[in-house]
Amino acid sequence: MITISEKALQKVLSLKKESNLDDSYGLRVSITGGGCSGLSYHLDFDNEPKAGDHVFEDKGLKIFVDMKSLLYLVGTELDFSDGLNGKGFHFINPNASRTCGCGESFAV
Repeated sequence: MITISEKALQKVLSLKKESNLDDSYGLRVSITGGGCSGLSYHLDFDNEPKAGDHVFEDKGLKIFVDMKSLLYLVGTELDFSDGLNGKGFHFINPNASRTCGCGESFAV
């Protein structure tokens, strides 16, 4: 399962509103190869699960994750920071053995 912090939820809802997306849209979280640590996080909006997706719901938000990405993301929390030391979404991933300095890629 993947969870979302209250701060990240508010940012996602704000971005959905800016993009004129209705309540049928949720957040797609996936992993792609790349980045300085080998694997990168990817976020997007989606309104339909694809074949093999797992769909979670946290705080009323649907979260779509493909099976391959789920293997790397089980237990992860999505957070958002707007502080001086970095602005953006952050993944608190208990499966990551190391992360890069920017926090956008990781290794297991």
